[in-house]
Amino acid sequence: VQLVESGGGLVQSGGSLRLSCAASGFTFSTYTMSWYRRAPGKERELVAAVGSGAGSTSYADSVKGRFTISRDNARNTLFLQMNALKPEDTAVYYCNGISSGVIRLSIWGQGTQVTVSS
Repeated sequence: VQLVESGGGLVQSGGSLRLSCAASGFTFSTYTMSWYRRAPGKERELVAAVGSGAGSTSYADSVKGRFTISRDNARNTLFLQMNALKPEDTAVYYCNGISSGVIRLSIWGQGTQVTVSS
């Protein structure tokens, strides 16, 4: 059971990055998937989430209109397209999966660093 993020890096303010999260070892299509982030000295923040059927998405107010979450269930991969990046978007970004059903299993990736320079 594993989630592996990639795509982080250093980008200038106003730039774009696309994060990916590759899933393995579980039925990806049945999990609600999310992106979280943790900036230095701050609490972990839910950035965006997408339902198992990819029909429903939600976003933190701070990223609405700039970030887009999507998933490819055939490739077991979650994405986060980040545009118009700001220095305050600098954080470690984590991929998370929550199973459906009575018992909720939570899976976390190891995180990928995103740094936005001003």
